[in-house]
Amino acid sequence: MASETPITSASELTRGQRLRAIMAGSAGNLIEWYDFYVYAFMALYFAPLFFPQGDRTAQLLNVAGIYAVGFLIRPLGGWFFGRYADRRGRRAAMVASVLLMGAGSLLIAALPTYAVIGAAAPLLLLVARLAQGFSTGGQYGAAATYLSEVASTKNRGFYAAFQHVTLMGGQLSALLVLILVQQAFPEDTIRAWAWRIPFALGAVIALVVLLLRDHMHETVTPADGAKDREAGSLAALARHPHALFVVVALTAGGAVTLYTFTTYMQKFLVNSAGMDVKTVSGVMTAAMVVFMLLQPAIGALSDRIGRRTCLLIFTGVMTLAAVPLLTALGKVEGPVQAFLLVLAALTILSFYTAISGLFKAELFPSHVRALGVGLAHSVSAAIFGGSAEYLALWFKQVGHEGWFFVYVAGLCLLSFLVALSTRMPRRDDMTA
Repeated sequence: MASETPITSASELTRGQRLRAIMAGSAGNLIEWYDFYVYAFMALYFAPLFFPQGDRTAQLLNVAGIYAVGFLIRPLGGWFFGRYADRRGRRAAMVASVLLMGAGSLLIAALPTYAVIGAAAPLLLLVARLAQGFSTGGQYGAAATYLSEVASTKNRGFYAAFQHVTLMGGQLSALLVLILVQQAFPEDTIRAWAWRIPFALGAVIALVVLLLRDHMHETVTPADGAKDREAGSLAALARHPHALFVVVALTAGGAVTLYTFTTYMQKFLVNSAGMDVKTVSGVMTAAMVVFMLLQPAIGALSDRIGRRTCLLIFTGVMTLAAVPLLTALGKVEGPVQAFLLVLAALTILSFYTAISGLFKAELFPSHVRALGVGLAHSVSAAIFGGSAEYLALWFKQVGHEGWFFVYVAGLCLLSFLVALSTRMPRRDDMTA
């Protein structure tokens, strides 16, 4: 891989270089999240092929279990790629994680079903999701760190918000591909084999990151010698326990809300509200477009009112709104009502997602920034985000679906209390 002279300050970049760097870094993030979300959106179709026993909820529980396991390995990926990004550069870590994600998608696309190879089928599905979870754990910290460092100080919130624009762009792309597959093939064909197409596409587009890497200007000098031996080390990170706690606590409410109202909502509206699969896909696509467009606006607002104020708005409002919103969504009678309710939830969530990577990056010094963000975020996302879908389905199966709604509100209350008691730093120099 070709390497440029490291640029250690965003002030050294021209406006054109900065924009190209942000676009290239964001594109890699989009590819990564497209591959990750395709699994969630295609689960309704391939679940019976890998777990043929039981009713729809039981099958989805099995698939959600593997989905959750993909989250559980994310802290390991956050540690591995975070250390690599702090020691060898943000760009190298982002490229490597995207290529690993593509490999996981390729394995799923080619995977034989339970009818062909028996119990080995769900086992190999698990292996693929472990690779993807490992990759995702690395991408988040490296991307959040890179975009916060390459952005200008005055507009850092606006530029850093593009991490979530592309995260949602990846999810939206997965939804759009799902809709195209639904329009191109009858349902029986999709369930038989056409569900593989989005995974195969994800493997191919992962290679695009290789074409973009020369536009991703490095923001740190690779560690070399004794003076840099602590870069990306757990020993150095351990000196920042408060920052680690804040990231874990605030990610708890953010992650459970994000995965509840995005990936799980696709299944919730079908399985609980009784809506048609294609109708739900249209509702979620429209809501996600608006959600994506909100990110830069909220990011720019954070440059004026501060990250902490945005976090207080999200956690405080969602604590009060989670139960009534989810209760109403479980009883929707049409797509317009579903769209408005989902959009209301996503608008509240935007006050977290737009600044999620940035406020975490500003908590840590540069030599442990990617590790601190990636590891702490991945631990919390694994515990609270990765389990959200499984818990929701389990509560439904035992006849107490409403308890999950209270659980979401409770985590948001915890995050609110932490945000209320924490002073968020505002770093002018992200190389420090």
